[in-house]
Amino acid sequence: MQAEFKMIEPHGGKLINRELQGKEAEEAKGKIQGLKKLTLSPLEESDLEMIAVGALSPLEGFMGRADFDSVLDRMHLEGGTAWSLPVVKSITAEEAKSLKAGEEVLLQGGAAHASPLQALLKIEEIFPHDKARHAQKAYGTREETHPGVARVFKMGDFLVGGKISLFKRPAHADFPEYRRDPAETRRIFKERGWQKIVAFQTRNPIHRAHEYIQKCALEMVDGLLIHPLVGETKGDDIPARVRMRCYEVLIDKYYQKNRVLLSVFPAAMRYAGPREAIWHAILRKNYGCTHFIVGRDHAGVSRPDGRGFYGPFDAQKIFEAFQPGEIGVTPLFFENSFYCKACQAVVTEKTCPHGPGERLILSGTEVREMLSKGQMPPPEFSRPEVAKVLMEAYQGRFSATPHHSGTSERIVPLARQ
Repeated sequence: MQAEFKMIEPHGGKLINRELQGKEAEEAKGKIQGLKKLTLSPLEESDLEMIAVGALSPLEGFMGRADFDSVLDRMHLEGGTAWSLPVVKSITAEEAKSLKAGEEVLLQGGAAHASPLQALLKIEEIFPHDKARHAQKAYGTREETHPGVARVFKMGDFLVGGKISLFKRPAHADFPEYRRDPAETRRIFKERGWQKIVAFQTRNPIHRAHEYIQKCALEMVDGLLIHPLVGETKGDDIPARVRMRCYEVLIDKYYQKNRVLLSVFPAAMRYAGPREAIWHAILRKNYGCTHFIVGRDHAGVSRPDGRGFYGPFDAQKIFEAFQPGEIGVTPLFFENSFYCKACQAVVTEKTCPHGPGERLILSGTEVREMLSKGQMPPPEFSRPEVAKVLMEAYQGRFSATPHHSGTSERIVPLARQ
């Protein structure tokens, strides 16, 4: 007798859907002329779209004061559900004066899309935004060299909370075939018979060390979701279209295609280190994943002098702050991996007995210097196909293929980090 197919429940037990369809969407469009308008920042826009499709379940809108305070102080929503980062809409003091609780307003995206997002917000409350507290609690610092903290201090002086109703999605020209909502990834997992799925979060190309970690995880589960973040990132991060091409060429040649799904994660990067590791795990649970890879310095960021804002394994230790089952996803913790010349393999300190002299570890600066000179990084560090894509990008010769965006465009050389 065939065992019953079981899929992990969304966070909070229900996959939220705040996207209006058909008649409801038309009715919403019909009443926007008389509504006050609020513009969304890139982060707020990606958050809103993810709320609407259930990626941020159980949230149904932007947080009110009770949830905001509870998340900052206890890493739980007011009702007790585990949640580690605020999801808020900021407004100026002038906007706050013109709005009131119970009012409905139009939320609209910025100029990043030819057809911007539009949604309704039913205001439940308006409250002061304590930016210093927000920064310290969420990011562990008030230093404005931290990109997440800098973003917080640029936000409005008030926050507005309430449920959202999305009736017009933004027109995403990039990666349309890889943009899958949680309901769709869950459907694909079910069709493939995957009950145990591991997610891999990345904002960088996948090198041999990442590949090693992913394939170790694949030995334990039915399938792998490579889920690269394509929302707003720092200006010196590698562009998403370059990274996506790297993923494609790697999967095409070195992975069992029936055991891997490549799909983009539309979130903006917060660089919140440990708290973001928890948040990323919870959101992948909504996409249907049961396991989540947490490596060294997950979602971390460094100061201009190179010192990290977080310890190398703080993103793993933070899971101990939650009771068993609260997160609902099984974290898979990995040490820093590297190629050992003596072992002739990618290994970690847990498996390799040899000293530092046998390890091939290249810094970002060293790799950039090699690429700028037209030298391919060694195959022990990066697959040649991936290195070729990076070299073309670094030298300004990369063109997005029609497979991605339907256009051919030059990009600036990869930034020096």
